[in-house]
Parts: sequence; C-alpha cells; structure tokens
Amino acid sequence: MSNFITRLIKHPFIISLVLMVIVTCGIFYGVLSWLNTYTRHNQAIVVPDVKGMKLEDAIPFLENNHLRYNVVDSVFSKDVSPGAIVEVVPSVGSKVKEGRILFVTINALTSQMAMIPDIEDQSFRQAYALLRARGFNSVEIEYIAGEYKDLAVAVEHNGRTLTKGELMPLTAPLVLKVSSGDPNFTPDSLALDSIPVEQLNSDIEKWF
Repeated sequence: MSNFITRLIKHPFIISLVLMVIVTCGIFYGVLSWLNTYTRHNQAIVVPDVKGMKLEDAIPFLENNHLRYNVVDSVFSKDVSPGAIVEVVPSVGSKVKEGRILFVTINALTSQMAMIPDIEDQSFRQAYALLRARGFNSVEIEYIAGEYKDLAVAVEHNGRTLTKGELMPLTAPLVLKVSSGDPNFTPDSLALDSIPVEQLNSDIEKWF
C-alpha cells in the first residue's frame, strides 16, 4: 500500500495537479490581497468641515487627512469671506476612501460683473426690469425734473452717470434717474417712499 501511495504521489499527473492547485490558490490569495489594498477595505475617512475656511488654510488640513481637492467653481456671496470655501462634494461628514478628490466651490474674490444696459427712451419700469435682469440687486428709483413722465433718464453710481455697456459689480448700488413729467420738479415734492419698488420687482417677469 505504501509503495502504491509513493508511486501515486510521484505520478506526473498528480504532481501537475498539486502544482496547479498551489498556483491557483496563490493567485487567488494575491488577487484578494491586492483588492483589499486597492479598495482599502473597511478603511474610511470622514470629510472634514472646511466650509468657511480660506482655501490656503484648508489645504494642509485636507492633506493631513490624506484627501485631495479640485476647485471646480466659484460663486460670489457677501455673507462669506472672499476666497473661503462655500461647498464641498462629497458633503462634510461623508465617509470616503483615503486619497479621494473633493470638489470644492469657493467664494469669488470680487463680485461678478455685468454691463449697464441701454435704457434710453425706455419707461422706468422697463429700465428697472432690465437692470434687475442683468443681475443688479441694489437699484433705487430717483425722480428728477423732466418733461416726460416716468421716462428713464440715466443710471448713476455714487453720483457718477454710467454709460451703456460699462461693466459694474452686480452688488454695486445703482440709482435709476427717472423723469417726473414736471420741469419744475424738486425732490421735496415727492416722497421717495411712495415709489412702488416691490411692484417693480414683480413686473420683471412681465417684461421678460
């Protein structure tokens, strides 16, 4: 019996079969080990809260957490410091793998700009709607002496008349000068509080 077993073990087919099993097991173990390392099985990093931080301050913080970043967009908000991080994807608190790229949106250093539209020969409602449609969010109405009532005359910023096509920050306070229809008009003869700015805002969709 022992001789039979010895001959069986030494048989080329049995040797090849044993070697095939050993190689297959080795390959299987190697693949599993590689996948476990590649996917970092059961290893996760929580996305840190870097919102509100300056990008240059957040970079070391991200690197210490073994995370990478990519700035994909910028917005402008007066409520956040210029250059600060506004949004992170994946979101703060999410669990990600080590080395994951975070997509970062930062607050622009300056306000977005837009061109002053042509308001000549426009009614003040149309002119106001044009300015708001361009994105200007601080527009006041001021009546001045003039022959034609409710005709837009000019757009001013800090007392300076702006020209058509001039670039201005969207957050700049603008004053839309409107003809009162009275050549002898004085500012004291009309209460500015009576100008229906709220109604003008609702009229924007009518014109556009």
